[in-house]
Amino acid sequence: MKKITLLKGDGIGPEIIDATVQVLKKLETVFGPSFEFQEALIGAIAIDKTGNPLPDETIEMCKNSDAVLMGAIGDPSYDNRPDIKVRPEQGLLKLRKTLGVFTNIRPMKIYDSLKELSILKADRLKNVDMVIYRELTGGIYFGDKVEGDIEASDLCKYEKYEIERICKQAFHAASKRRKKVTLVDKANVLASSRLWRKVFQNIAKDFPDIEVSYLFVDNAAMQLVLNPGQFDVMVTSNMFGDILSDLGSVIGGSIGILPSASKGNGPGLFEPVHGSYPQAKNKNIANPIGTVLSAKMMLDDLEMNDAAALLQSAVEYVLSNNLVTEDLSKTPESLSTTEVANELCKQIESLKKVHLNYKEVIH
Repeated sequence: MKKITLLKGDGIGPEIIDATVQVLKKLETVFGPSFEFQEALIGAIAIDKTGNPLPDETIEMCKNSDAVLMGAIGDPSYDNRPDIKVRPEQGLLKLRKTLGVFTNIRPMKIYDSLKELSILKADRLKNVDMVIYRELTGGIYFGDKVEGDIEASDLCKYEKYEIERICKQAFHAASKRRKKVTLVDKANVLASSRLWRKVFQNIAKDFPDIEVSYLFVDNAAMQLVLNPGQFDVMVTSNMFGDILSDLGSVIGGSIGILPSASKGNGPGLFEPVHGSYPQAKNKNIANPIGTVLSAKMMLDDLEMNDAAALLQSAVEYVLSNNLVTEDLSKTPESLSTTEVANELCKQIESLKKVHLNYKEVIH
């Protein structure tokens, strides 16, 4: 039994987490009882209830879990008030630091059924199947800050070991994929990027069968639009990864379908790439697929590979049959968040028979 902490968060977070839990519970009918769910607060809702974006109770619950599944955080009431010292996003940054999840993994795959929804022409979408490895607990987001009315600064600081550990992960991932790693930096301007390049080059010596390339971040953004199929594994710093992964997310047709995993030495943190989408809060229209696929990454991390494969198949079925929310629908008709979850559960039930028959054959 795996203990899963649910951080529903703000905006559409509760709706997409509830839909995903419904799907995970359906998977339990195939593979047997697998999960013990517990809920905790984070973000704006946590501030409203406790004054703290990441209460101590949440930290302890997450630390003692096998995995953490999160919805989204953020509230528009904080966005245009720079004077506010306690903000929802602080909860997420602190959680990443506390759990030691130093690598954010964001796969970007183009589904054939969604190609026409992409911002790019079809000929630019050939062979798009890449993953971004983003350093998550260092760099400018966590550096010393000076904040004033006349002058402000943010220190971008990296230590060698922070760069080494994520670059090694990127190379190991590439060895199981298409054997290509691209380092994205700004080494022509930034000293921190030059350290990234030195460390990356040293690690590359241990992986002679991996093809390496280098791009400055501005060129990398351009290449993601011009020819995204050229990339296999991309590795980069915290801020550059944040920007590039959001750019890459819209290439696939909707930011609502992209998952992510944040991993370190303890429990993994799994969440969709998109934000809290406050305009859709409580309307039951939010796309749950990104969260469901984040749960799929969680299953893989927990070595529940058969369940992960079954879930992936169910997702591909609903996408290819236009059983989707309004952001993906190719017709005026679309499904609600709850209805998409129901369709995923129906497909899992259908695939359940195939799975059970397969088990009978091999045993």
